Amino acid sequence: MEETANYKILLVDDEPDILEFIGYNLKKEGFKVSTANNGEDALKLAQSESPHLIILDVMMPGMDGIEACEEIRKIPSLKDALVVFLTARGEDYSQIAGFDAGADDYITKPIKPKVLISRVKALLKRYKPGTTPMAEETGTKVSVGDLIIDREKYVVISGNNELVLPKKEFELLLLLASKPDRVFTRDEIYTSVWGDNIIVGDRTIDVHIRKLREKIGQEHIKTIKGVGYKFVD
Repeated sequence: MEETANYKILLVDDEPDILEFIGYNLKKEGFKVSTANNGEDALKLAQSESPHLIILDVMMPGMDGIEACEEIRKIPSLKDALVVFLTARGEDYSQIAGFDAGADDYITKPIKPKVLISRVKALLKRYKPGTTPMAEETGTKVSVGDLIIDREKYVVISGNNELVLPKKEFELLLLLASKPDRVFTRDEIYTSVWGDNIIVGDRTIDVHIRKLREKIGQEHIKTIKGVGYKFVD
């Protein structure tokens, strides 16, 4: 209980029964839980309370979960927050759209309370405010080729352009760029960026790599078929 009491969770869903059911089970485990029933209120609460974990329903009227996540990822003070989508949809579209928006994981409902708590605790094990676990260089900036990666500001400078990447895209780029020409296996990437205890879809890395290539250029990240990826400058 003492460990969970240190974590704040923002739960967002337009269904009162879902808010009550999941909120009750999280509070029973000792988490500090705030709730919102729409994306606009979720953004306000997230900025005022700085939760460690945000659980977002995808399908909401007005600003849906995807849009809310995209806005959350633009707020510097929330760069360390973990975002998980709660959705009744199991299609690839929901998963890919969620990861594109900057989500860390997704949970399909209905879900049993014990499974939910287990997933939440596994996610929070990776929460390390103000740090980027895979960085090995000293200082706050990593320069490689025509890119400058600023770990402190969570921005990437490409030429004259400043890119603000979703957290997982940033961590993936930093991992690959930390050792140019070294091939990182898919398992290594999963462990470094998502953690051993996180269950994510098989296409998660592919989606993030595609988004990175769109932003920094196709030439920087090379696919090693059947193995993984490497960064080339």
